[in-house]
Amino acid sequence: MVGNRPIRIAGCSGSTTDRRDAMRLLASNYENDPIDVFAGDWMSEGNMTVRAGSKINGQMDAYEPTFLEALEPALPCIAKYRIKVAVNAGASDTEKLHKVVQKMVKGRGLNLNVAWISGDEVLPQLLESQRRGESPFENICTGEILGDWKFEPMYAQAYLGGLGIAAAFEKGADIVVCGRVSDASPVIGAAYWWHKWNRSDVDKLANAFVAGHLSECSSYSTGGNFTGFQHLESLGWENIGFPIVEISNSGEVIVTKNAGSGGEVSVDTLTSQFLYEIQGPWYYNSDVTAILDNISFEHISANRIALRGVKGALPPPTTKVGITAKPLYQAEMHWFITGLDVHAKARMAETQVRILLGNHINNFAHLEFQILGSVPDNPTNQNAATVDLRIIAQARKAEDLAPAKFVRPCIDPIMCAYPGATPHLDLRQAFPKEVYEYYVTLIPQSKLLHRAHLQSGESIDIPPPSNTKTYPKQQPTQDVTANIRDLSSFGATVRAPLGTIVHARSGDKGSDCNVGFWVRYQDEYAWLQNLLSVQFMKDLLAEEYKGGRVERFEFPGLKAVHFLLRDHLDRGVSCTLSVDFLGKNCAEYLRCRQVDIPLVFIARGRI
Repeated sequence: MVGNRPIRIAGCSGSTTDRRDAMRLLASNYENDPIDVFAGDWMSEGNMTVRAGSKINGQMDAYEPTFLEALEPALPCIAKYRIKVAVNAGASDTEKLHKVVQKMVKGRGLNLNVAWISGDEVLPQLLESQRRGESPFENICTGEILGDWKFEPMYAQAYLGGLGIAAAFEKGADIVVCGRVSDASPVIGAAYWWHKWNRSDVDKLANAFVAGHLSECSSYSTGGNFTGFQHLESLGWENIGFPIVEISNSGEVIVTKNAGSGGEVSVDTLTSQFLYEIQGPWYYNSDVTAILDNISFEHISANRIALRGVKGALPPPTTKVGITAKPLYQAEMHWFITGLDVHAKARMAETQVRILLGNHINNFAHLEFQILGSVPDNPTNQNAATVDLRIIAQARKAEDLAPAKFVRPCIDPIMCAYPGATPHLDLRQAFPKEVYEYYVTLIPQSKLLHRAHLQSGESIDIPPPSNTKTYPKQQPTQDVTANIRDLSSFGATVRAPLGTIVHARSGDKGSDCNVGFWVRYQDEYAWLQNLLSVQFMKDLLAEEYKGGRVERFEFPGLKAVHFLLRDHLDRGVSCTLSVDFLGKNCAEYLRCRQVDIPLVFIARGRI
């Protein structure tokens, strides 16, 4: 059946902490709802750094063990129905994970062929290229040069494409474990293998690439992290489903979900996932570039949505590489502040703590006092009237955050502090832990040693693409819309939260934060285009705007306006001081900001 019908690929994991039962659930229902391939994403910039540290210090396995928890109960059905599996759970020790999976399969007495992919570990090539002066290795988020980075690289992983996975499947592999392939690469590789595509089939590859993006975060496409979540309660939000992408030989994509599950697949849920993590209208992968200017979604039937308008172009000659540095150390301590005069109380606590820290404060690389939350007018319970004062510090040496040097100075003012001063009694976070600085740059694909390793012992080299295109460093951006209308032309307005009628979604890529907004109707979109200029976005961010570059692009087919906030996230998930370490709450903050909304739109009801 390979190639004679659309391939059905299920997104069965979006992170190391996704629900473990997906593969077993989907595989056991194969006869009612057949799946050809399980594609799972276990990698993020956060665990890239943590697993890098694990591999370097050798204290624990550097692959993702939650993959094994998901795989083992599903193995009998995977073997029975010959479902293929492609995942990036190898993290920083793919070969070891391959051996563990082989042993697990053998222990179950199953006939499954297990392969693994190498080539993502690139620190030697990167350092040699730097030594030769072949590239400055500019940070794609901050513009910094690697030679000026104040940290020592200890590990580097490049983002591989999907053709190693395709080669392994072609040679009979049933399960392919990878390290840092891109999130969408398992879907690209599976579709490439199934349909026997060529590298020149860029439109087909681009559609598979976007299909992979839509399914890579599992339930984010079926109602998870969706600003229209409230209506999902009646659709079973306790059992939100997993996305299934159906990709035809021509590259056409239909997105659906597993039978009998809750949540929904709709134009809005897919728009939400699409706008998450993109950087503009050019979407890069090692195998292809997707051109997104004209993207749209078409409702076919309940929980069946077609992807439209994606075009393909040649891949860039480079691919992204994440560099992990030797660790910093972090500790934090919390106080509770209740009722009136929150900022004055916090100021008193900060002054007293800084005095007790004394000159030792100079040994901290970072120190912040953060007020989390606010007290409403006339609160009706004490919890609502309580905020969290978070004291967080980072230092180059663990001993600089030892209890006598951090937590004691933070807690000792208890008897001379603000009224009601109450420290959090769980001090486990107040002891130093490792965090890792992370640097994002590009490396030529020609430097990679991309290779598929088969169970037979044979290996297959995957050459870099022979035809590539070098793209401008900056994505297209427009500070204001080209379809200018006076905002007063939309009629009388009322002051209300932006999120009353506007959906939004945000996320992280390194220290960059992207946030996309979209609406229901075309007249609302004309208003949104004119409202959301770059300057208005800076004003909307208010105290959160730190002076970085803001890039803006419109997706008319989605009725969406997308922003890229350059270097907005304090160094990224691995070491940020922010509680919004994934950038996902930037959109929720902006949706609660009040703007002037036309009454005619409000009358249609909330989203």
